[in-house]
Amino acid sequence: MKKNSIDLYLDELFPNPKCELNYNNDYELLIAIVLSAQSTDKRVDTVTPILFNKYNSLKTLKKAHLEDLESIIRPVGSFRKKASYIKDIATIIEDDYNGIVPKDRDLLIKLPGVGRKTANVFLGEFYNIPCIAVDTHVERVSKRLKLASKKDDPLKIEKKLEKVFSKDVWAKRHLQLVLFGRYYCKAIKPECMNCKLKDICIEKNKRVS
Repeated sequence: MKKNSIDLYLDELFPNPKCELNYNNDYELLIAIVLSAQSTDKRVDTVTPILFNKYNSLKTLKKAHLEDLESIIRPVGSFRKKASYIKDIATIIEDDYNGIVPKDRDLLIKLPGVGRKTANVFLGEFYNIPCIAVDTHVERVSKRLKLASKKDDPLKIEKKLEKVFSKDVWAKRHLQLVLFGRYYCKAIKPECMNCKLKDICIEKNKRVS
């Protein structure tokens, strides 16, 4: 079965997948995920230690000068917009949620800079709530492995993946698919030759002779 093959191979490659963003608490993780939009986890991990060492609480973050936040997070791109998100997120969580990031997706996506993907990544990672977040890696892998159609948008892919994988492993499968797309099933020069899923991949005739 295609589904079993994917499950087994992902477990073989990434038996204990870990989020590659560094964080110490709930709001640091949420902000790191927001910063990772249109960037990379590695790049985000270079700026968050500086950011959270200088501003080590929600209270100090919400009072930070935008210009200083912008200078710290400049390497991740879209730094002006993201600096504003950081201040607004810190202010709302501190003032409206007693300093605790909400556990509810509907509340999360009301925060500045937080969409469904970001909320799902946060809930799956921090609270281990069953969620599948569809980023560019998950979308690419899902379409190549025929788990989704070429025209499917992220929400449709998310719903299809929820039917493919058991709910108790949704958060784990999300991480595995991200890592698989990041290091194996890459957008450019994917490592198809030794991939155990190449027979079910739509790319096999293009990549493997």
